[in-house]
Amino acid sequence: MPDEGGKVETAHADAGLAYESSKLGIWIFLGTEVLLFGGLFLAYAVFRIKYPELFHRDHLELNRTLGTVNTVVLICSSLSVAAGITAIRNGKADVLKKSLVVTLLLGATFLAIKYFEWSEDFAHGIYPGTDVFFSLYFMMAGVHGFHVLCGLLVMAWLLVQAGRGRFSAEYSTPVELTGIYWHFVDLVWIYLYPMFYLIG
Repeated sequence: MPDEGGKVETAHADAGLAYESSKLGIWIFLGTEVLLFGGLFLAYAVFRIKYPELFHRDHLELNRTLGTVNTVVLICSSLSVAAGITAIRNGKADVLKKSLVVTLLLGATFLAIKYFEWSEDFAHGIYPGTDVFFSLYFMMAGVHGFHVLCGLLVMAWLLVQAGRGRFSAEYSTPVELTGIYWHFVDLVWIYLYPMFYLIG
């Protein structure tokens, strides 16, 4: 019937508008995050130019193996998030749940490795405030780690909601927005890794 068709069309329009509004919201939020990390990256660049020998010496103290493993772990977690988004777009809720579990495990692995890495640093007398390089390292890696933790909490909520059948091919906005956030967190680490572990 025309009226029913009109209602369906309006409902789809409202759903599409809600999705676009939510997507705009997450991009605005990430814009503020870019300002935060951008300021930290700028501070790194200024002090690196000012103290090149210090940065060269100190970066050799970091555990490059653990940093590399963590990079691979985060990249894999981004792939699992992308797989989950693709799955729910095709109505495969079970695959989404498995992808979320994998992402949670990888994210937890990242934080666990960072814990052991920092424990090793502390055992060797490397602390925040040791010098400007390590102050930046602990600050930037710590802020990034906090973002990873926040992402994992949201992923856990998504997993609970997915278990309740809340997501489908018609409605997957929270999953997609969380995916955008997670990819951003991954991208930040892609910059942090060479800055602290590789550039000597």
